[in-house]
Amino acid sequence: MVFSSSIFLFYFLPIALLLYYIVPARFRNLTLVLESIFFYTWGAPKYIFVVLGAMLVDFFLAKKIHNSEGNAKKRYLVLALSINIGALLYFKYFNFFIENINDIIFSLGFTPHNFLKVALPIGISFFTFHEISYLVDVYRAKKMPFKKITDYALYILFFPQLIAGPIIRFNEISDQIANNNAPISYESRLIGFFRFLIGLSKKILIANVCGAKADLIFSLPVSDLSTSIAWIGALAYTFQIYFDFSGYSDMAIGLARMMGFVFPENFNNPYVSQNITEFWRRWHMTLSRWIRDYLYISLGGNKVSAKRTYVNLVICFLISGFWHGAEWTFIFWGAYHGLFLILDRLFLIKLLSKFGKLGSILFTFFITIIGWVFFRSNSIVVASSYLKKMFSLSSSNYTLLLNKEFVFTMFLAVFFSFFTLPTAGQIVQNNLFDPKPSVKLFATLSLVSILLIVVLAGAIVSTDFNPFIYFRF
Repeated sequence: MVFSSSIFLFYFLPIALLLYYIVPARFRNLTLVLESIFFYTWGAPKYIFVVLGAMLVDFFLAKKIHNSEGNAKKRYLVLALSINIGALLYFKYFNFFIENINDIIFSLGFTPHNFLKVALPIGISFFTFHEISYLVDVYRAKKMPFKKITDYALYILFFPQLIAGPIIRFNEISDQIANNNAPISYESRLIGFFRFLIGLSKKILIANVCGAKADLIFSLPVSDLSTSIAWIGALAYTFQIYFDFSGYSDMAIGLARMMGFVFPENFNNPYVSQNITEFWRRWHMTLSRWIRDYLYISLGGNKVSAKRTYVNLVICFLISGFWHGAEWTFIFWGAYHGLFLILDRLFLIKLLSKFGKLGSILFTFFITIIGWVFFRSNSIVVASSYLKKMFSLSSSNYTLLLNKEFVFTMFLAVFFSFFTLPTAGQIVQNNLFDPKPSVKLFATLSLVSILLIVVLAGAIVSTDFNPFIYFRF
């Protein structure tokens, strides 16, 4: 079930919210757990048992970790992590490993093995990272493990973040879940609803339009592309992935807020970044913080030699790339960003400062676009050929019709991507996303929400199904 689908918006969500609001406070978490199980089962009925089974094992092992000491405590943690990482490797990467082994076997002149491909459970990367966060935070004694299985189930299964994040660390949300009995103010519901509509607008009005053009261009043979068409495709995808994923995050944050939970922000205008280091402080922030807290720091972080720090950065971003998908393009994309993080530390940030704020932003945006070409392409070879077209100053017989809708959408994408460059834009965003209570502001939010509902209702009914990009991860 997708947030932007009619079945979710017009049936599941109203019923889920109504039940949540009318049940006694002590049954709220249980209600959300049951709704979340239904939500996941709707789209992946075969794999709900995988999720529930992993959840029960982790709940039991976390208690063992908490009640143990010394080597026994560490052994339980290793066991729990091995189960979770092993499951992720099997479901997400088994096909990748076997296909690459078969390629090697074939290149040596032998007959490759036939094998049954393993299907990928929806959202496995996200709920596995939540489970690891729970286990490690309990091991580090940052938080006590949940006493109730329903509280832990809510942390793992909560439907706003179950499929595609944000990745919420256990210590960030545990108190909110365990003490979910306070009245939910109408202000919180309105702010959450408005944030949800902002995310839905990003998805329906910008990401889907950019995505249709990007899909068309990237599906063409590279030989049919001109330099201008190749750049249009790269830019369309650059804006598609941002507004698609940040839109989903806004919707998840808004849904949670409507139910009394405060999720961490996941995006902070990443395309205004002045270097790649800053980009990763603004892009998919919950993933960056997760990798920092549970991987980078465990490897030694910044408390090691400079060379070792660079190695740690490369390891983290190779894993980050591989986490996104079982393809060499994702691994290359992770290494690509890891390289620029190292270059930032060596000299690049200092060098870019000489070109001013605008020059630094344009350079970083350019580097980001190149990375997205690898992220979007089916192979490194295809990505390399595509990039050659982007810089070859070539023409083609293929004519790309740029209709008014796409041109206007690209204008909106550029405008909202760089909206916070001036201080006034940042102030407006702060007031919209974290408003201070006032009758005037809430009246404005209500009016804008009504206008968005009218526009979105028509767009949703008239457009085809278009899943979020990060559902595949």
